[in-house]
Amino acid sequence: MRRGIAATALVASLALAATACGGSDDSGDSADGPVTLTWWDTSNATNEAPTYQALVKEFEAANKDVKVKYVNVPFDQAQNKFDTAAGSKGAPDVLRSEVGWTPAFAKKGFFLPLDGTEALADQAKFKPNLIEQAKYEGKTYGVPMVTDTLALVYNKALFAKAGITEAPKTWDDLKKAAATIKDKTGVDGYWGSTQAYYAQSFLYGEGTDTVDAEGKKITVNSAEAKKAYATWLGMFDGKGLHKADTTADAYAHIQDAFVNGKVAAIVQGPWEITNFYKGSAFTDKNNLGIATVPAGSSGKAGAPTGGHNLSVYAGSDAAHQKAALKFVNFMTSAKSQAAIAQKNSTLPTRDDAYTAEVKADPGIAGYQTVLSAAQPRPALPEYSSLWGPLDTELPKIAGGKESLDKGLSNAETAIAKLVPDFSK
Repeated sequence: MRRGIAATALVASLALAATACGGSDDSGDSADGPVTLTWWDTSNATNEAPTYQALVKEFEAANKDVKVKYVNVPFDQAQNKFDTAAGSKGAPDVLRSEVGWTPAFAKKGFFLPLDGTEALADQAKFKPNLIEQAKYEGKTYGVPMVTDTLALVYNKALFAKAGITEAPKTWDDLKKAAATIKDKTGVDGYWGSTQAYYAQSFLYGEGTDTVDAEGKKITVNSAEAKKAYATWLGMFDGKGLHKADTTADAYAHIQDAFVNGKVAAIVQGPWEITNFYKGSAFTDKNNLGIATVPAGSSGKAGAPTGGHNLSVYAGSDAAHQKAALKFVNFMTSAKSQAAIAQKNSTLPTRDDAYTAEVKADPGIAGYQTVLSAAQPRPALPEYSSLWGPLDTELPKIAGGKESLDKGLSNAETAIAKLVPDFSK
């Protein structure tokens, strides 16, 4: 049976016959047996997935009427794979959806609104900005499962050796600190990224963004954005500032240098906490310093909010949707999130999951302190795709192959094709 997308809210969908076809053709459901959900998990198959698989077993043990077919889908394939499946058949009942995908799939009608359902029974416990980020046109289409943001992470020992007692508050402060660290220790003080996601903080530091979603205007080539990217570009040139790496392996190079004490500071997210601890510089976990990303000339500091929500497929039948809502509630509970945080070193999305045991990890405790500066993405389905043109242009700019003005102009032209109803 071809599964169409439900056009009504959950109340209407629950009126469907319980024997209707579910979200997965090979669910194995029988008339008197348990409902079998399909969950597509997009976490790292090696380091994170075992934690989720263990929670699935715990859920099944407590809910004999529900079975969960766990499928780990590579993150870089999941968005397109779900898009294809949801438009025809075989879509999972539950998807671990990156926050940027959530409004995009909601716009297409692929996700079920969760307001007032069991999935969001604990809505008041979640960080409000994360709930807001899971909305599209006033309705909530995902329950925040893990969150993240960027921070300035630094080697406390190298900073102390250079006589620096606190984390830099501005980019100018970081430039000065980098020069001092180079003089005192011989290693570079800072190594920046050419990826658009990492450069986003510079825009926030000037009080702007790639687009003004509310005003429907492209702002990537505005005076404020040019100032932001000029500051970003300046962080690749100077004493103690590592030159831009525009190779395909730049991410790995930066990460390796930091964890092994070859550079004193980088901007990075909490998904690397476990890998920080594997490096020679952080065998003592308390050597890891974590601070808010430096502020720009506007005095504002912040970084994009990332993470993943759990969303329910709107094309599943009533029985599968009901079971999916129960499953989402369980997986995003304080108990489950605390277990995930302790095993995977990820950040919970609700305050009551930050238990003493969770905060015993200095990495998690440190990142928790910077979450208040995280900037939620606007409820614009195309927003995440806007970084694509910048990922093309920024390495050229940083590598000296293109001027800042030319690169931002090219990015503006490309972004205009993604949001054709926006003005320049």
